[in-house]
Amino acid sequence: MNFANINHCWGSLIIEELSRLGVDYFCVAPGSRSSPLVIPLAQKGLKSFVHFDERGLAFHAMGYIAATRKPAVIISTSGTAGANFYPAIIEASKKKLPLIVITADRPPELRQTGAVQTIDQVGLYGKYVCWAMDMPCPDTKISPEFVLTTVAQAWYQALRHHRPVHINCMFRQPLALTAGRENLKTYLKSLDRWAASQKPYTEYATGFGPAPLAVPKKIAARLQAIKNGVIVVGRLASAEEGGLVVALAEKLGWPVFADVSSGLRLGHARGCLIHYFDHLLSSDQLAGKLNFDGVLHLGGRMTSVRYYDFIQKRRPAEYIMVINHALRNDPNHQVTLRVESGVGHFIQTVIRFIKARKGSRALKILSKADEAADRSIEKSFVHDEALSEPRVARLVSQLVPAGQGLFLSNSMPIRDMANFADFKGNPVLVNANRGASGIDGIIASAAGYARGSGRPATLMIGDLAALHDLNSLGMLGALCVPLVIVVLNNAGGAIFSFLPIAGFKEGFEKFWAAPHSYTLEAAAQMFGLGYRRPMGAGQFKKDYARALGSRISTVIEVMTNREENLRIHKQLQETIHKVIS
Repeated sequence: MNFANINHCWGSLIIEELSRLGVDYFCVAPGSRSSPLVIPLAQKGLKSFVHFDERGLAFHAMGYIAATRKPAVIISTSGTAGANFYPAIIEASKKKLPLIVITADRPPELRQTGAVQTIDQVGLYGKYVCWAMDMPCPDTKISPEFVLTTVAQAWYQALRHHRPVHINCMFRQPLALTAGRENLKTYLKSLDRWAASQKPYTEYATGFGPAPLAVPKKIAARLQAIKNGVIVVGRLASAEEGGLVVALAEKLGWPVFADVSSGLRLGHARGCLIHYFDHLLSSDQLAGKLNFDGVLHLGGRMTSVRYYDFIQKRRPAEYIMVINHALRNDPNHQVTLRVESGVGHFIQTVIRFIKARKGSRALKILSKADEAADRSIEKSFVHDEALSEPRVARLVSQLVPAGQGLFLSNSMPIRDMANFADFKGNPVLVNANRGASGIDGIIASAAGYARGSGRPATLMIGDLAALHDLNSLGMLGALCVPLVIVVLNNAGGAIFSFLPIAGFKEGFEKFWAAPHSYTLEAAAQMFGLGYRRPMGAGQFKKDYARALGSRISTVIEVMTNREENLRIHKQLQETIHKVIS
């Protein structure tokens, strides 16, 4: 352990301990005050990603974590650099992702003095981090073990609570490597055993013993007592969990409403899965036949507002929720039993106490209606060459290769994929930023997701979200796999056309629709990306196939009209209502 100075020493201890704990991805925004952290990162040759925009960098790291389910680190210099991390930290907190945030800071004597690039960084992220530490300036009077145990605690808190943590590191000059070497041998003597090993200084036992059999038996009994139930599935941790959900549903004889982020919406054709439930619940005639007396909600929140409206009106006697964290996820305040557990572990523990039974009446009604809805949607598109936004969602669901990633932007893209995707396509990895559900950082998140999964991916995104994150197109050249970005450009915010505010004619177009005349062709060219603008369904298929076969990332921009988009959605809904009636 040969260090130039105490700053270099502490920075090296921080990076080394994170690496030993299993962190293998460090995202860095260039800066000076953070040099003591970045120098050892460069010296050790650890896997890193550098981007000039801190906001995009943080979303990129979050996408990487979503793909790998492992903590990643973001590092910034002092001042407003760290403040630009905030939107992604909020999303990661809501999405329950272990993001480790390290901000460099000025020493205490420069705080509240008007010193350049100095803001109050203590508690910068408020309640959106589950743990925070304001590290003192490196000093030989403070034991090196303090540095290592603090890093280990940050890592453990992030993993234990599935939320971001923040270490704020104050550094005095010198920030760079100095010519002379500071003698730190005596200071570091107590770490000889640690230095000679490859293990972290502090190891945490993260496994927990199985629950007593009485607990799963009681839960199984409550499930068995529900006569007409439904399984609702939000975001799951893995494809294996999806398979277990299907096994449980088939044993209970219940229908499954699977969110598009669950991984069960695309490429799965089991009879218990009701793919177009959002459309079906909009029919008062059909919804009136669904007398659910119980709900088993597995995983995260649902995208469908219609589901929440439906279930709130009916208020079933039993609402059992299973999710892998302790925070409340109950917007309608209906949960009667809250189980903190991974979905897979829960099902494996409970299913052996469930007695198999035949499919419920609700399953039979919904399955028949679901098949009719699918035929209706396919018939509406099969002879139509026009590229509407629902049509693009269906085409992507049919064409995206098996095992690749599909990242869905908030606003209309995720809803169109949920409502119009062809479930008979390939099974793919699906992800979205459904924590705070904002449109910021979507391109960066998709790029991080592709990097983390190591597989090519497709991003479906609206024009405003793409413009909001234009800087992140600069990330795509450094990706090891290509990202295909399908941009639905309706020259504004199409989702507002579906809301009551659309009736406010005096100011709707200016204040809500936010019209513009931008396209992404020049931006794609500036960042060295491929670009296509198909004018029909046949051309889209060809352009998408070319993009999938390309080594570079490609933007496919589909130009649509907001008024026409609203009309098509209404027409499709009316057609579906007719066939299911």
